[in-house]
Amino acid sequence: MFKRVLTAILGTRHDRDLKRIQPILDAIHEHEARLAGATDDDVRAQTTKFRAILAERTNTLEARAAELREQKRRAADAAERERLDNELTGVDGSGGVEGELRRNIAETLDEILPEAFATVREASRRLTGSTVNVTGRELLWNMVPYDVQLMGGIQLHLGKIAEMATGEGKTLVATMPLYLNALPGKGAHLVTVNSYLARRDSQWMGHLYQWLGLTVGCLDDTEAGTPERRAAYLADITYGTNNEFGFDYLRDNMVVSLEQRVQRSHVFAMVDEVDSVLIDEARTPLIISGPVGNEGDVQYFEHNAAVSRLVRKQMELVNVLVAEGERLLEQGDTNGGALKLYQAQLGHPKNRRLLKLMNEPGNKQLVQKMELEHIADRKLPPSKQSFRDIEEDLLFVLDEKGHSVHLTDRGVDFMSPSDHDAFVLPDLSEAVHRIDHDHEMGAEAKIAARRQLEIEYASKSERLNIVHQLLRAHALYEKDVNYVVQDGEVLIVDEFTGRTMPGRRWSEGLHQAVEAKEGVRVKGETQTMATITIQNYFRMYEKLAGMTGTAETEETEFFTIYKLEVAVIPTNKEVIRDDRHDLVFKTRREKYNAIVDETRRLHELGYPVLIGTTSVDASETLSKLMQRAGLVHNVLNAKYHQREAEIVANAGQPGAITIATNMAGRGTDIKLGEGVTASKPSVVKDPDGKDVDVEEVGGLHIIGSERHESRRIDRQLRGRSGRQGDPGASQFFLSLEDDLMRLFGSERIARLMDRMGAQEGEVLTHPLITRSIEQAQKRVELQNFQSRKRLLEYDDVMNQQREVIYSLRAFALEGGEELKGEALKMVEKAVARRVETLLAEFESAEEWDFELLNKELLMHYLLQVKEFDGEGDRPTEVADAQARAVDAGRAAFAAKVEALDLVRDPEGGYADRLLRYVMLNVLDEKWKDHLYDLDQLRNSIHYRSYGQKDPLIEYKQEAYTMFVDLMNDVAETFTDRFLKVQLVIEEERPPEPVAAPTPPPAAPTRRYNALGVLEEVPASANGNGTSEVVDVGPAETPNEKPAAAKRDPVIVGAGRARSMSDIQNAAPNGPVDWSTVGRNDPCPCGSGKKFKKCHGVAV
Repeated sequence: MFKRVLTAILGTRHDRDLKRIQPILDAIHEHEARLAGATDDDVRAQTTKFRAILAERTNTLEARAAELREQKRRAADAAERERLDNELTGVDGSGGVEGELRRNIAETLDEILPEAFATVREASRRLTGSTVNVTGRELLWNMVPYDVQLMGGIQLHLGKIAEMATGEGKTLVATMPLYLNALPGKGAHLVTVNSYLARRDSQWMGHLYQWLGLTVGCLDDTEAGTPERRAAYLADITYGTNNEFGFDYLRDNMVVSLEQRVQRSHVFAMVDEVDSVLIDEARTPLIISGPVGNEGDVQYFEHNAAVSRLVRKQMELVNVLVAEGERLLEQGDTNGGALKLYQAQLGHPKNRRLLKLMNEPGNKQLVQKMELEHIADRKLPPSKQSFRDIEEDLLFVLDEKGHSVHLTDRGVDFMSPSDHDAFVLPDLSEAVHRIDHDHEMGAEAKIAARRQLEIEYASKSERLNIVHQLLRAHALYEKDVNYVVQDGEVLIVDEFTGRTMPGRRWSEGLHQAVEAKEGVRVKGETQTMATITIQNYFRMYEKLAGMTGTAETEETEFFTIYKLEVAVIPTNKEVIRDDRHDLVFKTRREKYNAIVDETRRLHELGYPVLIGTTSVDASETLSKLMQRAGLVHNVLNAKYHQREAEIVANAGQPGAITIATNMAGRGTDIKLGEGVTASKPSVVKDPDGKDVDVEEVGGLHIIGSERHESRRIDRQLRGRSGRQGDPGASQFFLSLEDDLMRLFGSERIARLMDRMGAQEGEVLTHPLITRSIEQAQKRVELQNFQSRKRLLEYDDVMNQQREVIYSLRAFALEGGEELKGEALKMVEKAVARRVETLLAEFESAEEWDFELLNKELLMHYLLQVKEFDGEGDRPTEVADAQARAVDAGRAAFAAKVEALDLVRDPEGGYADRLLRYVMLNVLDEKWKDHLYDLDQLRNSIHYRSYGQKDPLIEYKQEAYTMFVDLMNDVAETFTDRFLKVQLVIEEERPPEPVAAPTPPPAAPTRRYNALGVLEEVPASANGNGTSEVVDVGPAETPNEKPAAAKRDPVIVGAGRARSMSDIQNAAPNGPVDWSTVGRNDPCPCGSGKKFKKCHGVAV
């Protein structure tokens, strides 16, 4: 009550926001009046004027920042680099020169905002009547921003989310803040939900930007990693989908040279349909995967037949359970009947007979009560549980809400009747313990037994995963709902937009399982190479803003995760759409028939109808019913998305019928045709079946075939009608068999239906039912929010680690003294750690084995410490021993760098290039393995909850330990490879003549050895140098006088021999010879396993 009174006096927060920006709006009008009398050239010159103002305010700071970056890159002294970095980026959050520069730009943009917005508005007015080619269609420009659109633009510039109703011109609103924030020349990004909108808007609004002298790029018109993609990012304004922006960031952190990167800094991004991108899409992280071999592909087909038989057998069992449950209920045994129906629900919740029985009065409450008793029973000690055998009548148990499935003991026996242990993983630690304590086995036999055990465990684990994923594919994933099959390929369908997602694949073998189920070619399994969540990608931007028609319901999440406030912008004209109460039917069949009848009625009145569905399957079912009824219509779903523009263009014409999956995400307005806005008399049936005369409103009529899990999607579907004050109506047709009602519908809805005594064929409509359904949606939204929040909490752990690795990659790509400094730190760390590890095995300094210590350092890093050989005093403290070894490491590193820099080419010395190659090679290899380990940890960490531990805290602790190990491993591997690497240089010599009976003697080969000393290697008997140097090339006849063949230096000792030109062009992870592979390195065959567990078993 008090809150309502306060709101009445002070207004809402959104009202107060609008009052605060009114002075800015007034200033825009003043500048607009001045510009009205200017020439076209004068209006265009405004862009040059604004940039001059920015340059005057920022040039000094820009120059100083660039100078500091270059000095830092060239500074050899670590303390000097730190000082320069502090001046550049600041200490204690001050921001340094870069921070001051950002503040200057922000203040200047705020200052010129009114004039800049007025310039865009005036330019829009002057373009009125001109035509522009947009995705192959000629469009007339007839748009000039309204005042409410100016308000939206101001809020976007301030870094907020502008909630604007459908049809309010969000596309045009974006032009003003984009123009303003593109003026500094650092790039302004417009993020859309699909490639069609990215192309359309970049061409459509590009007409305005280019008139004002700005450049526009579109990521979706270019290929990844090309000069054209780089040019799109270099444009003043860049349009693209969230996936392209995110994947480009990941790809940029996998390149091997700076020239291959395409993105610039992340300064300003505006997200169209922000709730779709930042909330709906945020449940799935962006992942770039690489192949890990095809060994399991055949196994998917082998096990698919058995799993298919298992699913069919389960359906038979469920039919029996449903029949028994029905019989017991008829006999008055409510407990026994409810138990059988609950078992059937666990086994096949979508069984048709079961769904019908659940709709009968009282049955749903009985089954829900049984479910609650089962959940409570599972919390009791095993000896006191009375429901222990409830799942054993089934072959597997489904959890639709959790989207999981597991085999029961009976299912295991069905899959492997002769060997029950075939689907049970052995206790590996116990088995290893038995081998280690078997005194009858020798050392070699124990090693062989452990290897065999690891191989068997890995094989059984892989088989278990394949069967589990096949079971999920058959039991949980439906064709034309979760995916479609096109051209022999399984394509995932986006549940929020109804679009296919080419290139996206489910992980952990699920996609391969669905391919095997559908009988198409099973593609090889993949392993994560790079990953980031949508949340963490967009949080990198200095300023983020967004637009949508429905943000207020998710305001808490936007602020919690992105620190984005929501500003509700009033409509230009009042919305007069008639939003009607839901109609609820008992079965889907009744609901679909009612939709067809209502569509026919509206079609005969000449009104356009848009029918929204939640899946491809539902849209095709309705399409077949419309065909039978003789109603001409269009279908817009994942299978027919190519005709989107044509279908949407005609959806508002008189009598048009359009069936669309999740039209909400399309981002395209439906414009009404001639004569559809007038009201007309009509006849409808009331709940009792009697005819009632009504005055039907005109405009676009929306029919929702079921409620979506998210209220936002429903609101967006309704919002397709009633744009810019047009009339219209919306209504949802629901059934108790809809997934939302079945999974999340409360007991209250079931009781309400029973109390109203709804019979088959009857329809119910009541505000209480509508409110109850919205409560069910809120529960789903809360569950999905928790899921997204949890995903982010886990990814935040990885995000900190990713930033460290990617900053090291940046050092490697940029080269210079910073790279040398980081490399030297790694050498010092690796050497000190190895000394510490070796000495820790001894109880006292008197027992130290210096000969062993020197051998280890020589073997791993080619280091010799004089004091360890007895020259001078031997150390007696661990710290002293470490210091002497580290000194030797520093000297070896310096000698190696100096020697490499003696070899020159037009690009300078080879030290930088070789450091970059080795560093990138090690970082990418180890990061990939670390991501795999984190995936495994993430998938298993939830079991810690059974021990009363918080899985997230456990994950953070384990992940931190793993990251410490990763950084140690990176340092050791880098040191090992760099200090051992050798650069082989061949003298220039003519190729060997083909006709010569004996080859001419070859000049000796010079090579820098592992210690950085230049040595000569005599030519071998056949005239070639060392065996590690590749052949010179094709020979020529002795009559010709060929030019001397200049050889590119070849690197050996860091994998296979590589030339420096290879390094510039090849990916860092090339194949290696068996002899160079460490036991714990990834196997070069690409299986993803460690070498010792793969081909290393036989070596």
